[in-house]
Amino acid sequence: MSISSRAEEQTRTPPPASEAPGSDKRSRQSDAEKPRSGGSDGEGAARDRKRDDDGGRRRRSVLIRTIFVIAVIVAVIAGATYWFLNRNLETTDDAYTDGRAIAIAPRVSGYVVELDVNDNQFVHRGDVLIRIDPRDYQAARDQAAGALAAAQGQLAGAEAALAKARIVYPAALAAAQGQVQIAEGEQFKAQTDYRRQHSLGAATSQQAVDASTAASQQAQGQLAQAQAQVQQATPVQENIDEAKAQRDQLEGQVKQAAAQLAQAELNLGYTVIRAPQDGWVTRRNVEVGDYAQPGATILSLVSPDVWVTANFKETQLDRIRPGERVDIGVDAFPSLKLEGHVDSMQLGSGSRFSSFPAENATGNFVKIVQRVPVKILIDSGLDPKVPLPLGISVEPTVHLDDTRPAGK
Repeated sequence: MSISSRAEEQTRTPPPASEAPGSDKRSRQSDAEKPRSGGSDGEGAARDRKRDDDGGRRRRSVLIRTIFVIAVIVAVIAGATYWFLNRNLETTDDAYTDGRAIAIAPRVSGYVVELDVNDNQFVHRGDVLIRIDPRDYQAARDQAAGALAAAQGQLAGAEAALAKARIVYPAALAAAQGQVQIAEGEQFKAQTDYRRQHSLGAATSQQAVDASTAASQQAQGQLAQAQAQVQQATPVQENIDEAKAQRDQLEGQVKQAAAQLAQAELNLGYTVIRAPQDGWVTRRNVEVGDYAQPGATILSLVSPDVWVTANFKETQLDRIRPGERVDIGVDAFPSLKLEGHVDSMQLGSGSRFSSFPAENATGNFVKIVQRVPVKILIDSGLDPKVPLPLGISVEPTVHLDDTRPAGK
């Protein structure tokens, strides 16, 4: 096909939309110059289209670069604004509600005869939770009361015996000493008669001599007996001390019996389990008729005091200090906005107090950012109708003091 034939076909082909009459000045100029292009009209049109394509690509490239620069500027402004607004904020999603969960366990064993609470019920301090069959403990209390009464009676007898000993034993010694004096007088009289009868010789009868001899010997024996009685009655203080020791022993038995009675009364009181403080009944695992064992948890009592434990990274602790304001968002209740303050910081990371702390004295140590629990007290925002369960996720945001430099 000749060059003139191709030119005619191109002339018959409708121009593209970009080359339609009135599209732009360059197209009109190209059309005006076609008669002057000599015998190469097709090549001129191709060059024109190429110039048009190059111009479109340049315009698109300029537009893309402009959009990119604008996007970068917007991103920088947005990042700078975000940094400026959040430079004094520290937040973490590793946080949860915390509080006191008191384990309630019986101190005596027995069958549960009464259950006065239900699951998740709010109770006040002193309210009855359960009752254990008290009959065995009532019998033990009565037995201990009887033992105490018997010991007290024995003690009263010992007190009386001690008072009597303080009078009797000194009197017995005095009586024995008096008998010695009487026996000494009788012995003196008997010896005098004995010497007189033996000095008379034939002037007296043998019967009188024998009688004086017998009387002298009898008087001597009575004196020895009286002296023995004095020796027996001499340890007066020792006898009194013995009576006092018996009294003290019985006093100890009375105290022991009183302690047993007190323990029996305590055990009887332990059959009624009361709430040690206000709170909600949780994890109840006891029913009427169950046999309760001492020390076995039957339910837990959750205190109304709730706070937040937030595990911040160690790299976030530089400016966190007690007293700083905290905004708290609750995942379970998005409409609940809580406010609080930093109370304290645990002196040790969570891994340090785990059951198996990490031992890093090895050659393959890998540094891991540790987390430290921070206690946050809730000041306002709690709804009495919406109690916060323990352990639910929250997101605290600490407002740092921008007037204090880091590390101060």
